Parts: sequence; C-alpha cells; structure tokens
Amino acid sequence: QVQVVESGGGLVQPGGSLRLSCAASGSIFLIYYMGWYRQAPGKQRELVAAIDTGGSTNYADSVKGRFTISRDSAQNTVYLQMNSLKPEDTAVYYCNVDLSRDATYQRESFWGQGTQVTVHS
Repeated sequence: QVQVVESGGGLVQPGGSLRLSCAASGSIFLIYYMGWYRQAPGKQRELVAAIDTGGSTNYADSVKGRFTISRDSAQNTVYLQMNSLKPEDTAVYYCNVDLSRDATYQRESFWGQGTQVTVHS
C-alpha cells in the first residue's frame, strides 16, 4: 500500500509564510508527478502547483511569484513554500502523487488527508 502524509499547515497572518511538506511511502516503484491542490469552503478543488519527475513545474496563476514547489526525489517528498499569503489562500491543501508500484508501470493516483491553511489577521 501507499501512504501520503501532509504536514505544515496552520494559521498565519496576511503577508506571512508557511511551508507544507508531503511524504509518500510504502510500495513505490516510480513517482511521475507530485502536486498540491487546495479546496476552499464551497469551492471546487483546484491545482496549486505540481512538479514532474524531470523537475518541470506548473503553477496556478493566482500563486505564481508567491509559491514555490520543490521535490526531494530520494525521500519521495514534495514541499510547497508559500510566501506573501493572502486571505484567499485559505483552504485545505491536499497532496497528490502519481506513481507506479511495480515494473508494470501501471499509474495510480494517491491523495493525502489534507492540511488546513488559514490566512487571517
């Protein structure tokens, strides 16, 4: 089985920073993609940032220049550094990992349980 665990959420004032971490563990052969999504109350889940196995990144327009995604491939871990936080960044942040569990290269997607980020003065 595969476990995806996020950490690092919390309460921060506008303009502040937080760093989220997501670690994938268990039966992992190859990770293709790791991404961060968020879901605010009453809204659909949306992509925040993603990084693929080659290190290419993708960001939502709303976070470009403020958030940075990075990856430690050896540790199967992805980070999201969030700076200049705004109240509209308030949401539950979820980690998504796209991987294969063996040499069949069958791709599967796993989600973490989510971590709350609240930006409020």
